[in-house]
Order: sequence, then structure tokens, then C-alpha cells
Amino acid sequence: MEVDRVQAIVSSSLAEDKIPAEFIRPEDERPATTTFHGPTPEIPIIDFSDPDPQKVIRLMADASTEWGIFQVVNHGIPSHLIQRLQLVGREFFDLPQEEKEVYAKPSGAPSIEGYGSKLGRDVNGKKNWADYLFHRIWPPTRINYQFWPKNPPSYREVNEEYAQEMRKIVDKLLGWLSMGLGLEENVLKQGAGGEEIEYLMKINYYPPCPRPDLTLGVPSHTDLSAMTVLVPNQVHGLQVFKDGLWIDAKYIPGALVVHIGDQIEILSNGKYKAVLHRTTVDRERTRMSWPVFLEPPAEYVVGPLPQLVDPQHPPQYKHKKFKDYSYCKLNKLPQ
Repeated sequence: MEVDRVQAIVSSSLAEDKIPAEFIRPEDERPATTTFHGPTPEIPIIDFSDPDPQKVIRLMADASTEWGIFQVVNHGIPSHLIQRLQLVGREFFDLPQEEKEVYAKPSGAPSIEGYGSKLGRDVNGKKNWADYLFHRIWPPTRINYQFWPKNPPSYREVNEEYAQEMRKIVDKLLGWLSMGLGLEENVLKQGAGGEEIEYLMKINYYPPCPRPDLTLGVPSHTDLSAMTVLVPNQVHGLQVFKDGLWIDAKYIPGALVVHIGDQIEILSNGKYKAVLHRTTVDRERTRMSWPVFLEPPAEYVVGPLPQLVDPQHPPQYKHKKFKDYSYCKLNKLPQ
């Protein structure tokens, strides 16, 4: 087993009303002492059914510049499909531990795909109160069904259908974000890998925790992807760092949460900001989320778009292969 699964240690922790020391975050990271509880602005909400596309483009560009995150309503993905996606994900994590381990990330594997509990390197040696399942859902040439659960039986069908719906949404998002920069509709998509952009599904599983004041599901980070499109369950937990404060993201049933990732920040030469965010956990309820990370192919070189670079706006980032950027980020190395 790669590490002790968080789901497997929950029962003993709940009984003792404490958590192992390796999960206790440093004082300046603990949600009990760093979460802001006063009045704060809400993460922007964008309605895709708005009849004025120019307004939608402007709102998306403003949200991506000021927040790096926004929520999309009336996006067109059928609610019953999202419910089925969440159901098959819950059913996988309800399986006996040994059955889930069949899909474990192989030790030492270069890919992050598979079932696991630890991702990347924590400089403090701390663990996250979370388990996960990672696998690609697009393009077909990059899918490894070894990591797709065979139980529940409908898992593959649901994820393949969701991938098709997600592709429509992503094309719309990238097109409008590109136009929000004053560029042609296809420029951001091409800059991030074009038709070879990889769609990586992750199911985050954050079990109940007896001391949610001391730990985190995921510590503060920006996503190394170009963009992340996420659906959560109804248990709150996403927090965003804005104006020096950690604030709770409002849960909106059926909404998609869109994160600007590092690669779009780089492509936009810093105009759009990758959102710094983290995840808290709940004392009594399981939180889950289903992010899809949009990543360039490993060998694809990403850098500031030439249309956004001039003497007044020199390049703020290096051009770099995505695999090299990812390696540095996951291993806490300078870019």
C-alpha cells in the first residue's frame, strides 16, 4: 500500500477524537485560526444562459483577472448526468479497501493516475486528510482503462458521457476567455495544446474528521493545469485566498466551479490569475469533489502568447515543456 489510506484510519480517529500528528498542519495553516468569518465578496457567478455573449465574456475576463475563479450556472450539462457521475464516484469509495487497492497508483510510476492518498511533496512532511482517484478521460489515445473502476458497472459509461459534455463546456470557456483577452476565439486553446489537451478526472474523497480545525483536505496551492472545471457535493470545504483572507466558497447546487490554472496565467502573461485555494474538511460529513484538469501534453511548450508581449508588457514567465513545469511544481523546485 502506497500510504495508509485516510478512509481506512477514520474509524479509529473518530473514536479517539484526535488525528495522527502527521495530519496536523502548522499553526499558520490551520483553518480554525486562518479562515475569515466576516462579510466578504462572493466568488463571481456567471450565467451561461445570458442572451448577451459580450457581457458573459466581460464577466469571465473580470473574474479571471480579479479572482482566478468563478462559478457557472445554466451551463448545459444535464443535472442527471452530474448526479450519476457523483453516484458512481461515491460507490467506488464505498467499496471494500482491497477492491479499491486494485486501482492503486503503482509505486514509482511517472504518471499520477490511479487510486492514492499522497500527491507531490510537502515541505513539512505533512499528510492531507484525503484520498483520491485520478484517470484521464480524454483524448481516447491517452486513456488508460487500467485505472477506471469496473465496479460500479456503469462507471465507464458515465465518465465517457461526462467527458463529451465537458469538452463542449471547455471549448466555450477557452473561447470566451480568449476573447476576453482581445484575442481570436481559438488562441488560448491552441496555446494550451489544441485538440491534444488532456482531460484528467480526479475524485477527491475527504472523510469525516474529528479535528477539522487542525488539518486540511488539500493545503493551499494553485493548479498546475491550464484550467480546472469542478463539481462538488453539498458539503462545504473549498476556500479561496483573496485580498489576504481565506474565504469560504458558496455552494451553488448544480454549478460548475472554474479555476484558472498556472498555464493560463502563463499564456495570458499574468493578466488572468491562477487562484490560490485550499480544502477544509467536515467533522461529521464526507466531502467529495470531481475536478477535471485541462492539461497540455507532456512535451508541449507553454509560454506567454506573443500577442500579449510588447515593450510595455515584457514576458513574465519562461517557455517550458509542461512535463518540466509539472515536475518542478510537484517537487517544490524553482521554475
